[in-house]
Amino acid sequence: MGDPSRLEGMARYGIRTDHAVGVTVTELRHLARGLRPDHELAAALWASGIHEARILASLVDESARVSQSQMDAWVADLDSWDVCDGVCGNLFDRTPFVLDKAVEWSTREPELEKRAAFALMASAAVHRRDLPDAAFASVLPVIREQASDDRNYVKKAVSWALRQIGKRSLELNARAIRTAEQIERTDAQSARWIARGALRELWSDAVQARLKGALT
Repeated sequence: MGDPSRLEGMARYGIRTDHAVGVTVTELRHLARGLRPDHELAAALWASGIHEARILASLVDESARVSQSQMDAWVADLDSWDVCDGVCGNLFDRTPFVLDKAVEWSTREPELEKRAAFALMASAAVHRRDLPDAAFASVLPVIREQASDDRNYVKKAVSWALRQIGKRSLELNARAIRTAEQIERTDAQSARWIARGALRELWSDAVQARLKGALT
């Protein structure tokens, strides 16, 4: 399925192509739909080290069989932002310990491991309607504490998490706005960038209208 002519375009988006073969995410999703969930297959795909195989692993694994040790092992293997986001948004955010792992990884030093913490928060805010708002409110202090990390993949994920949590409900919107205002007062360029982007989106007419409409 690989098309090496796609590798140059992937690299332009900051995707590591050392072990990539040039299969699109759309193609991977189509392939995954034809496969049954399979924990052992996912493990073998991940162990291959092939970029696209690892994304496919996140699409075919069984979240009920994912352990915390598996999550720790896979996050330590991350070498590209798209695999990070795919694993978090396709698989890890379905696990029972999603926010516990997010908090744990939020102080990791490796850039992609730390990004994974906030990608988990963002993905869970969208996908986990079964979790209470209080669970997401509890991670807002973590977002505030880590907003000064100016590394590109980290600050973008911190922003993503704050905005997604703030779009979940009116109560979380108000809490996320307060968090963004606190972050904005931080003497760090990344913090101000995160806060201004979040406030712009969370105060927007579209977001406010959607959240208020959900109550009617």
